[in-house]
Amino acid sequence: MTPHHAIEVTLTRPATAAELHRARRAVPLSVNAERTRLMAMQRAKSPGRALRRVRRQLDALLPVDILTTHYPDHRGQVRLNVAFSQAALTAIGRAAATRGQRPQDFLSQSVTAAVARHEQERAQGLTSQLGQMLAHHTAEEVLACTASALLGHHVPPGQ
Repeated sequence: MTPHHAIEVTLTRPATAAELHRARRAVPLSVNAERTRLMAMQRAKSPGRALRRVRRQLDALLPVDILTTHYPDHRGQVRLNVAFSQAALTAIGRAAATRGQRPQDFLSQSVTAAVARHEQERAQGLTSQLGQMLAHHTAEEVLACTASALLGHHVPPGQ
């Protein structure tokens, strides 16, 4: 049996009602309130094939920016499908060639490294802010305030 893959579609702008109507005739879609993100289920042998099939079906109907698999694959990775301009493809090809890599490998490693850098910068910023708070407040005060914020100031049932 061919598996189904959940595909998230990110649009460059909100879709009009007419665009969504036409797109839904080609692909069953679920749409967010802003009409900028959609979800589709696609039958395909692999996530890559599912992404390519949804891209082919929707490109002429909607202002598609990026397609992603909604769930990570067996290696924990989410697949992306981005339509690059010819100039971007040429630049990617040149950069990959200088490193002796295939363009898709170059892109994969570049995106993975950029995401890791971003996560590290966010963690460092959070650690720095926490250090500043602990310079003026006790650990207990910071923890109580954090718990209160995370719980949304809800009063527990029965109180």
